[in-house]
Amino acid sequence: MGRKNKKDKGRIGVVYSTSDDFDYDYDDFEEETLPAGEQNLKVMLDKKSRGGKQVTLVEGFVGTEDDLKDLGKLLKSKCGVGGSAKNGEILIQGDFRDKVLDLLKSEGYNAKRVGG
Repeated sequence: MGRKNKKDKGRIGVVYSTSDDFDYDYDDFEEETLPAGEQNLKVMLDKKSRGGKQVTLVEGFVGTEDDLKDLGKLLKSKCGVGGSAKNGEILIQGDFRDKVLDLLKSEGYNAKRVGG
């Protein structure tokens, strides 16, 4: 499997062009992060496909990967554990649903607990 080019990330709908002078316009797909008050985040506990380990999962983030990683870094440091942030999801190792929910609300995010 080859490496993906960062430029190819924004190519929505273009698979292949036979034109020799075709140049894809990347400027049309600027990603914007919604303000914290407009984000609708879901906080839940997840155990699937993780070898029996529990993770706190935050879903529903709309914005750039950099902003997602910044929020993930804040949550991981406040909880004192590891995790990851990618594809609009933040994973925090362990069951920190209540703490993460309180932190998100204190930062101004609309967050709700989903599941048990």
